[in-house]
Amino acid sequence: MSKGNVYIETFGCQMNIADTERVTARLRTADYEISDKAETADVILFNTCSVRARAEQKVFNRIGEIKKSRGASEPIIGIMGCVAQLEGEALFSDGAGVRIVAGTRATDRLPDLIGRALFGEKRVLDLGDRSEDEEWDVPVVGRHSPYVAYIPIVEGCNKFCTYCIVPFSRGREQSRTPAEIIDEINKLRDVGYREVQLIGQNVNSYRPKTEAGLEGFCGATPFSRLLRAAAATKMPRIKFTTSFPRDFHPDIVSAMDEHENLCDWVHLPVQSGSDRILRAMRRGYKVADYLLRIETIKNAKRRYSLTTDIIVGFPGETSEDFEATLQLIEHCRYDAIYSFKYSERPGTSAAGLGDGVSDNEKATRFLALEQLQRRIQKKLYGDYVGREVSVLVDRQSAKSKSDMSGHTTCNKVVNFPGGEELKGQIVSIRVSEAKANSLYGELV
Repeated sequence: MSKGNVYIETFGCQMNIADTERVTARLRTADYEISDKAETADVILFNTCSVRARAEQKVFNRIGEIKKSRGASEPIIGIMGCVAQLEGEALFSDGAGVRIVAGTRATDRLPDLIGRALFGEKRVLDLGDRSEDEEWDVPVVGRHSPYVAYIPIVEGCNKFCTYCIVPFSRGREQSRTPAEIIDEINKLRDVGYREVQLIGQNVNSYRPKTEAGLEGFCGATPFSRLLRAAAATKMPRIKFTTSFPRDFHPDIVSAMDEHENLCDWVHLPVQSGSDRILRAMRRGYKVADYLLRIETIKNAKRRYSLTTDIIVGFPGETSEDFEATLQLIEHCRYDAIYSFKYSERPGTSAAGLGDGVSDNEKATRFLALEQLQRRIQKKLYGDYVGREVSVLVDRQSAKSKSDMSGHTTCNKVVNFPGGEELKGQIVSIRVSEAKANSLYGELV
């Protein structure tokens, strides 16, 4: 007999998606039903992101929309994830009618927390840590995709960049054991998954308490040894994100060169091209250090797709600092850039610096960065025309019912004429057209 009907809405990063999958599995085991409709659920959970202020506000706007649509039929509302961890008990008194607040490491206790709310408890709060014997596993069924799986390998962050709230919302770094990770990859492969993504705030900061499961695999760091062990599972595609530049060892590239199923994509966030700003951000490297990593990637045996993150308008950023960022982008020639206007996060060191760059100036710089990247990206994407690329087909195209969509090993979206029967297959596509952020082609 079902204990209740739960709807979960997820905001933010891949780690949040993985947490939602884990919560979903725990709830099903505890005899809760998982609903795909907020309109009929007994309990509505919001898995939240706090990286930017706008992400937080989205959640509260969404709560208002749902309460309005439900009318007199009010569900139990819960907030989990990063916003819950940071705001805690204050979320009970913001007028949104929140009944459950569960921090980032309370995921496995959510069935009990929901039960308490269903039995009448008005304020259910859990910001505690994971228990020592808690397992990280998530069943292979019921994930966000039947073809691509996220596998957390390290949680939390020890870097304390001055602008970032993650060390406060996710806590200190904790690495899973290699044996757990490899076992999860094998299980996913055996039920038909074609791609896994090893995820964490800083995956190449991976430092497990034991390396049991890595016997026989060489490597200069635990992460490069893990990559070689993962490649040996014969999972068709293995990706990883996000890498921290200071910890990006050249042996990572060597491991990728050795194994074709370690995909040809590296996401290496630089944030700024100015040493002065990098120092103010407390990133722990200089531009020259970063460029050495880029040189290693560019000189590899394979051609790697390279992406990055950029923050525009960090406190104190001058026009000269921003110009240095543009010069770095021109030099590195990224396949894609994820750029953000600086957003002050209370509790971080940078919050005390003030926000000295005006909104208008941020907008101007943001546009200049986008225009430069658009020009670079047009050339890089154009180089794919006439080439064949390997595409994992995962959905119908959003723009045409007669087209299917998928992504390459180098993380580019590709659309092509085809039918639903191709879902889950890895196919060869000859590229005929390069668009702004995707490729178009024909099935070979």
